[in-house]
Amino acid sequence: MIVLSLFDGMSCGQIALRDMGVTIEKYYASEVDKYAIQNTMLNFPDTVQLGDVRDIDARILGHIDLLIGGSPCQSFSFAGKRVGMSTTTNEKVVTLSRYLELKQGGFEFEGQSYLFWEYIRILHQVREQNPDVYFLLENVEMGKQWEEVINQAIGVRGIHINSALVSAQVRKRIYWTNIKTFQSTMFAPPDSAIPQPKDRGILLKHILEDEVPERYYLKDEVVQNLLAHRERNKEAGNGFGIKPRRGGEKMNALQVGGKSIYDLVVVENERFCKDGLQRQNLTESG
Repeated sequence: MIVLSLFDGMSCGQIALRDMGVTIEKYYASEVDKYAIQNTMLNFPDTVQLGDVRDIDARILGHIDLLIGGSPCQSFSFAGKRVGMSTTTNEKVVTLSRYLELKQGGFEFEGQSYLFWEYIRILHQVREQNPDVYFLLENVEMGKQWEEVINQAIGVRGIHINSALVSAQVRKRIYWTNIKTFQSTMFAPPDSAIPQPKDRGILLKHILEDEVPERYYLKDEVVQNLLAHRERNKEAGNGFGIKPRRGGEKMNALQVGGKSIYDLVVVENERFCKDGLQRQNLTESG
């Protein structure tokens, strides 16, 4: 199988395909984060890195069997300002043709979520070589207006899946794919026939280590700074910031090696303060 992965990150696509037993003949990747690229090349040294998605001409790559990617979600997310795919002058970009006009004209776009149109541009190019190419696109849950724009542009209705069903993480996402579809209504794009996964009942307490090294506990001063950071974001009109969770819950995101800003776990244990009173401690969720 020849794969083209856009917004490749640390190449989780290759991990998934490997775990499924799929033989990869060639894997093209588009990524700009140098650390993600380093991780990919360490684990999958045969990866062909293509650079910025905006500069790719997929027609020169030849036949592609599978196109995958998760375009930036920040401007769609309910935790952000939800401006969607817009220019800095607040023009909503709802078609590929309009995006290409604006791109050629040098217009600036708000945030990074507009890069969805690069996925669609490249999908069109890939279909010139292989009309039957399979595709998979992932993005965050979003307002119905933008979801419908994506449905129409990609030609299939997305399926909503929460990764909480199979992990300790609440991760509500939409997946668009033509791998398996059915037509539910005559005049709408086909629906995905991918079934919902079964709930495995996994909570934080099932995945966290019992013994947490001292260096992962946060000082009271750090906790106060994180709380202040959350208040500043609240005043700015978004929902970013510290959101502590307990072992009987699920986490919105688990970050390893992060900056201790967004996701913390409240751990009840037998540690004591200097005054001898038992306390709860905040630790990084990684």
